[in-house]
Amino acid sequence: MLTKRIIPCIDVDLDEDGNPAVYTGVNFEDLKYTGDPVEMAKRYNEAGADEFVFLDITASAEGRATMLDTVSKVADEVFIPLTVGGGIRTRDDIKETLRAGADKVSINTAALQNPDLIEEGARSFGSQCIVISVDARRRYDEAGEHYAEVDGESCWFECTVKGGREGTGVDVVEWANEAESRGAGELFINSIDADGTKDGYDIPLTKAVCDSVSTPVIASSGCGGPEDMYEVFTEAGADAGLAASIFHFDEYTIRDVKEYLDERDVPVRL
Repeated sequence: MLTKRIIPCIDVDLDEDGNPAVYTGVNFEDLKYTGDPVEMAKRYNEAGADEFVFLDITASAEGRATMLDTVSKVADEVFIPLTVGGGIRTRDDIKETLRAGADKVSINTAALQNPDLIEEGARSFGSQCIVISVDARRRYDEAGEHYAEVDGESCWFECTVKGGREGTGVDVVEWANEAESRGAGELFINSIDADGTKDGYDIPLTKAVCDSVSTPVIASSGCGGPEDMYEVFTEAGADAGLAASIFHFDEYTIRDVKEYLDERDVPVRL
């Protein structure tokens, strides 16, 4: 049986002086300074993380390039798979990000605007390098394709772009299937509704995607502790659990989470 992966993530932006810094927020808003990206990467590499995710959270919205100098410094500190996202718009962007030390690239806005980019990337660099990220939010109307019951109400999940700032009208489950068919090697599912709440992952969202594709799914947003990881693995079928705040603020260690899961017969790499 494949082991479940535990993945810490840093959301990186430029501070007032133009220096890269890690920020943590709630529902993609109210961002607060958390630390230095290179130092945090080094710490997680030593802590036993299975992979590491670096997201440049304003590159797409601001129309700027990804912070490749910082990516290179982070890559020098981690010896586990590194995924980098934010501001990746073209095949050349993918190439330069991989050249800077990333093992995978996470693409959101650009893939929705130009789905052919998924095929170009997979063909040029291999499907294993192409992660399609989805910033999803719930909508309680009749504009969707796939519906789930949430707290007694029927809702669907909409893809958003530019860091959750703009809706697209695209159904997440439909998009997940298209991304898979075009060659995505992994799907990275973020919930705007659960982000930063520590109330647990959005299980209906994650399960809806996991049930519709065979591509590995990374669950993201809302993790408040090991029990939430257990839930998203056993109830939603996620292949990996991503978390930020619980690790950033030393509420739990990677080892705490893995031991909790191992004791409950969830396969993890100890």
